Amino acid sequence: MVVTKYPKGIAKTEEILTVALRVVAEKGYNRATIRELAEAAGLSKTGLLHHFGSKEELFAEILRRRDQSDEAQMQSGVTEGSAPQLADLPRISASVPGLVQLYTRFSAEASDPEHSAHAFFRDRYERARRRSQEVLEGFRADGRLPESVDPARAATALVALLDGIQLQWLYDPESIDMVDEVQYFLAQLGLKPTPDPTA
Repeated sequence: MVVTKYPKGIAKTEEILTVALRVVAEKGYNRATIRELAEAAGLSKTGLLHHFGSKEELFAEILRRRDQSDEAQMQSGVTEGSAPQLADLPRISASVPGLVQLYTRFSAEASDPEHSAHAFFRDRYERARRRSQEVLEGFRADGRLPESVDPARAATALVALLDGIQLQWLYDPESIDMVDEVQYFLAQLGLKPTPDPTA
Protein backbone atom coordinates (compact mmCIF):
# COMPACT_ATOMS: atom_id res chain seq x y z
CA MET A 1 0.00 0.00 0.00
CA VAL A 2 1.37 3.43 -0.97
CA VAL A 3 1.07 6.12 1.70
CA THR A 4 0.44 9.56 0.25
CA LYS A 5 1.49 12.59 2.25
CA TYR A 6 -0.82 15.54 1.92
CA PRO A 7 0.48 19.14 1.79
CA LYS A 8 -0.52 19.78 5.42
CA GLY A 9 1.37 16.67 6.54
CA ILE A 10 4.42 17.62 4.49
CA ALA A 11 4.39 21.12 6.00
CA LYS A 12 4.17 19.66 9.52
CA THR A 13 7.03 17.28 8.79
CA GLU A 14 9.16 20.22 7.64
CA GLU A 15 8.23 22.16 10.78
CA ILE A 16 9.18 19.20 12.99
CA LEU A 17 12.57 18.91 11.26
CA THR A 18 13.26 22.62 11.68
CA VAL A 19 12.28 22.58 15.36
CA ALA A 20 14.17 19.33 16.03
CA LEU A 21 17.33 20.73 14.49
CA ARG A 22 17.05 23.81 16.70
CA VAL A 23 16.50 21.71 19.85
CA VAL A 24 19.43 19.41 19.00
CA ALA A 25 21.62 22.44 18.28
CA GLU A 26 20.72 24.01 21.64
CA LYS A 27 20.63 20.94 23.90
CA GLY A 28 22.74 18.35 22.15
CA TYR A 29 21.87 14.88 20.95
CA ASN A 30 21.58 13.13 24.32
CA ARG A 31 19.46 15.77 25.99
CA ALA A 32 16.96 16.15 23.15
CA THR A 33 14.18 13.84 24.30
CA ILE A 34 11.18 12.79 22.23
CA ARG A 35 8.92 14.59 24.71
CA GLU A 36 10.92 17.80 24.34
CA LEU A 37 11.02 17.54 20.56
CA ALA A 38 7.27 16.91 20.44
CA GLU A 39 6.48 19.84 22.74
CA ALA A 40 8.69 22.18 20.71
CA ALA A 41 6.76 21.14 17.58
CA GLY A 42 3.39 21.54 19.31
CA LEU A 43 2.66 17.81 19.24
CA SER A 44 2.20 14.91 21.60
CA LYS A 45 4.83 12.16 21.61
CA THR A 46 2.35 10.01 19.65
CA GLY A 47 1.85 12.82 17.15
CA LEU A 48 5.58 13.18 16.61
CA LEU A 49 6.03 9.44 16.21
CA HIS A 50 3.22 9.46 13.63
CA HIS A 51 5.48 11.56 11.37
CA PHE A 52 8.71 9.74 12.28
CA GLY A 53 8.49 6.20 13.62
CA SER A 54 11.27 6.74 16.16
CA LYS A 55 13.79 9.23 17.49
CA GLU A 56 16.39 7.50 15.32
CA GLU A 57 14.31 8.01 12.16
CA LEU A 58 13.82 11.68 13.03
CA PHE A 59 17.55 12.16 13.59
CA ALA A 60 18.41 10.29 10.38
CA GLU A 61 16.10 12.65 8.47
CA ILE A 62 17.74 15.70 10.11
CA LEU A 63 21.13 14.42 8.95
CA ARG A 64 19.77 13.60 5.48
CA ARG A 65 18.56 17.19 5.13
CA ARG A 66 21.89 18.53 6.33
CA ASP A 67 23.68 16.30 3.80
CA GLN A 68 21.55 17.79 1.02
CA SER A 69 22.64 21.25 2.11
CA ASP A 70 26.30 20.17 2.26
CA GLU A 71 26.07 18.56 -1.19
CA ALA A 72 24.65 21.80 -2.59
CA GLN A 73 27.60 23.62 -1.00
CA MET A 74 30.06 21.19 -2.61
CA GLN A 75 28.33 21.53 -5.98
CA SER A 76 28.66 25.29 -5.65
CA GLY A 77 32.40 24.79 -5.16
CA VAL A 78 32.64 22.66 -8.28
CA THR A 79 30.66 25.18 -10.32
CA GLU A 80 32.83 28.04 -9.09
CA GLY A 81 36.00 25.90 -9.26
CA SER A 82 36.75 26.72 -5.64
CA ALA A 83 38.69 24.32 -3.41
CA PRO A 84 37.97 26.36 -0.28
CA GLN A 85 34.33 25.27 -0.59
CA LEU A 86 35.45 21.79 0.52
CA ALA A 87 37.09 23.29 3.59
CA ASP A 88 33.97 25.34 4.34
CA LEU A 89 31.95 22.24 5.24
CA PRO A 90 33.52 21.98 8.73
CA ARG A 91 32.91 25.71 9.27
CA ILE A 92 29.23 25.17 8.58
CA SER A 93 29.17 22.20 10.97
CA ALA A 94 30.97 24.13 13.71
CA SER A 95 28.22 26.74 13.61
CA VAL A 96 25.80 24.08 14.93
CA PRO A 97 27.71 22.12 17.62
CA GLY A 98 24.65 20.06 18.56
CA LEU A 99 24.50 18.79 15.00
CA VAL A 100 28.16 17.73 15.10
CA GLN A 101 27.43 15.87 18.33
CA LEU A 102 24.35 14.25 16.78
CA TYR A 103 26.31 13.13 13.75
CA THR A 104 29.33 11.72 15.58
CA ARG A 105 27.36 9.85 18.24
CA PHE A 106 24.60 8.65 15.96
CA SER A 107 27.04 7.42 13.29
CA ALA A 108 28.97 5.43 15.91
CA GLU A 109 25.77 3.84 17.26
CA ALA A 110 24.60 3.03 13.73
CA SER A 111 27.76 1.02 12.99
CA ASP A 112 25.81 -1.89 14.52
CA PRO A 113 24.17 -3.67 11.54
CA GLU A 114 20.98 -4.06 13.61
CA HIS A 115 20.63 -0.30 14.19
CA SER A 116 17.71 1.31 12.34
CA ALA A 117 20.04 3.92 10.77
CA HIS A 118 22.79 1.49 9.72
CA ALA A 119 21.80 1.49 6.04
CA PHE A 120 21.44 5.28 6.07
CA PHE A 121 25.03 5.76 7.27
CA ARG A 122 26.45 3.05 5.01
CA ASP A 123 24.82 4.75 2.01
CA ARG A 124 25.82 8.19 3.29
CA TYR A 125 29.50 7.22 3.45
CA GLU A 126 29.33 5.75 -0.05
CA ARG A 127 27.73 8.97 -1.38
CA ALA A 128 30.23 11.17 0.46
CA ARG A 129 33.19 9.24 -0.97
CA ARG A 130 31.72 9.25 -4.47
CA ARG A 131 30.85 12.97 -4.34
CA SER A 132 34.28 13.90 -2.94
CA GLN A 133 35.92 11.81 -5.66
CA GLU A 134 33.90 13.64 -8.34
CA VAL A 135 34.98 17.01 -6.93
CA LEU A 136 38.64 15.96 -6.83
CA GLU A 137 38.43 14.51 -10.35
CA GLY A 138 37.08 17.88 -11.50
CA PHE A 139 40.04 19.65 -9.90
CA ARG A 140 42.43 17.21 -11.55
CA ALA A 141 40.76 17.70 -14.94
CA ASP A 142 41.26 21.46 -14.73
CA GLY A 143 44.91 21.05 -13.75
CA ARG A 144 44.60 22.08 -10.12
CA LEU A 145 45.19 18.62 -8.64
CA PRO A 146 48.38 16.71 -9.56
CA GLU A 147 48.01 13.63 -11.77
CA SER A 148 49.83 11.63 -9.09
CA VAL A 149 46.85 11.96 -6.71
CA ASP A 150 44.30 9.14 -6.92
CA PRO A 151 40.93 10.92 -6.47
CA ALA A 152 39.22 7.79 -5.09
CA ARG A 153 41.82 7.24 -2.37
CA ALA A 154 42.05 10.95 -1.58
CA ALA A 155 38.25 11.08 -1.29
CA THR A 156 38.25 8.22 1.23
CA ALA A 157 40.95 10.01 3.23
CA LEU A 158 39.03 13.31 3.06
CA VAL A 159 35.81 11.72 4.37
CA ALA A 160 37.79 10.05 7.18
CA LEU A 161 39.47 13.36 8.00
CA LEU A 162 36.14 15.20 8.14
CA ASP A 163 34.68 12.60 10.51
CA GLY A 164 37.76 12.42 12.71
CA ILE A 165 38.35 16.14 12.94
CA GLN A 166 34.74 16.72 14.01
CA LEU A 167 35.15 14.19 16.82
CA GLN A 168 38.41 15.80 17.96
CA TRP A 169 36.75 19.23 17.79
CA LEU A 170 34.01 18.04 20.16
CA TYR A 171 36.72 17.14 22.68
CA ASP A 172 38.70 20.35 22.26
CA PRO A 173 36.93 23.10 20.28
CA GLU A 174 39.43 25.73 21.46
CA SER A 175 42.49 23.97 20.02
CA ILE A 176 41.09 22.27 16.93
CA ASP A 177 40.45 24.40 13.86
CA MET A 178 38.51 22.09 11.56
CA VAL A 179 38.70 24.38 8.54
CA ASP A 180 42.46 24.86 8.89
CA GLU A 181 43.03 21.10 9.14
CA VAL A 182 41.00 20.42 5.99
CA GLN A 183 42.79 23.21 4.12
CA TYR A 184 46.13 21.73 5.22
CA PHE A 185 45.10 18.30 3.92
CA LEU A 186 44.02 19.73 0.56
CA ALA A 187 47.31 21.64 0.29
CA GLN A 188 49.23 18.42 1.04
CA LEU A 189 47.41 16.80 -1.87
CA GLY A 190 48.91 19.56 -4.00
CA LEU A 191 45.57 21.22 -4.74
CA LYS A 192 46.24 24.63 -6.19
CA PRO A 193 44.08 27.52 -4.97
CA THR A 194 41.41 29.00 -7.18
CA PRO A 195 42.93 31.60 -9.50
CA ASP A 196 41.87 35.14 -8.59
CA PRO A 197 39.88 36.44 -11.59
CA THR A 198 40.71 40.05 -10.63
CA ALA A 199 44.49 39.47 -10.67
